[in-house]
Amino acid sequence: MIWLTLLSCAVLVFASRYLFLEPKLPVRLGRRSQHLLSYSAPAVLSALAAPLIFIRDQSIDLHWHDPYLVCGLLVAVLTRLGANALVAIATGMGLFLLWPG
Repeated sequence: MIWLTLLSCAVLVFASRYLFLEPKLPVRLGRRSQHLLSYSAPAVLSALAAPLIFIRDQSIDLHWHDPYLVCGLLVAVLTRLGANALVAIATGMGLFLLWPG
């Protein structure tokens, strides 16, 4: 049963990607759908990063001496100000590596 579930998930994911990535197929998204999908990457990254940044020992930890919080906020501010996302992330990682303690 587990293998059937894994296989069906793999087929579903492959088919959904193939429909939009194969240039020979006549499937095209509308302008509004493309605009809405532009928010998917930031939403997924936020959902992955928020627990790492804000939660310590099963509770919310918001102290300015926490390197996760400070570096996460730095990356968010740099990205919002228009910096290249790769440069913002590299800057946050560099500060995290240089953090004392």
